[in-house]
Amino acid sequence: MKTKEKNTWCPGCTNMSLLRSVQEALTELINENKIEKKNISIAADIGCFAKIFDYINVSGFCGLHGRTIPLCFGMKVGNPELTVLGFAGDGATYGEGISHLIHNCRFNADFTMVVANNKTFALTTGQATPTSEKGYKGASTPLGVGEDPMNPLALALMSGASFVARGNALNPVQLKNILKQAVEHKGFAFIDILQPCLTFNNFTPYLQKNAYEIGDDYNVKDLDQALKKSLEWNGSLSEDGKIPTGVFYKKEKPIFEEQWPQLKKPWYQVERNINQKENVKEFL
Repeated sequence: MKTKEKNTWCPGCTNMSLLRSVQEALTELINENKIEKKNISIAADIGCFAKIFDYINVSGFCGLHGRTIPLCFGMKVGNPELTVLGFAGDGATYGEGISHLIHNCRFNADFTMVVANNKTFALTTGQATPTSEKGYKGASTPLGVGEDPMNPLALALMSGASFVARGNALNPVQLKNILKQAVEHKGFAFIDILQPCLTFNNFTPYLQKNAYEIGDDYNVKDLDQALKKSLEWNGSLSEDGKIPTGVFYKKEKPIFEEQWPQLKKPWYQVERNINQKENVKEFL
């Protein structure tokens, strides 16, 4: 799953952990005959984490900032046989791309969206994002952020997502298992990964102290319990608060592609005999 591209992340960047988890998850699913490498397609936009696009040796499309989800949606609608994954950061997904996230939670198109949430715009030197903690001082907020951070998991749950999870970049084994479940899930799988930026927002000690794995006795089909669990941590890095990680919610429900009979067989496999003369008559 590796490419020959030179890695340009900062030395020791926690994105390295995310990359390895993704590569291992996909490799294991291929070896288990659950997916085919030729059918994997990925999408990314602009940002530090989005550079993961360069380091995974599969097909894909790298597009505009905040537009990863529409790219994934287009791939899946164009060819429902594909295994589609999207990669973007918190700034792109929860800022410019927030409407795409909300509506694909509603649509439930069958792909996986992986968001690296370092609570800052890392690539452009540390500006605040919608998940930056209150009081965060960065390049765009020298006086500190005045608002509370948004809760992406609660938003996804209330918007109708059928798979919602939180990963921890410092726990690659758990993250790999979450990714495997997400890819196998039939429907929209959303994963928010807490990923400290060592240069501009290093909350590694806080994450090491407060993150914990959701237990085996947890019922992933209970939406009320999932919402309650998503509200357990308010996104603050200055207050003590336990951070649950793992799969919060998983439920099978109809996917977007099943609504449209023309998507049951990819468009390029449908034999068509088009009579152009007849089609243009009404326009003459």
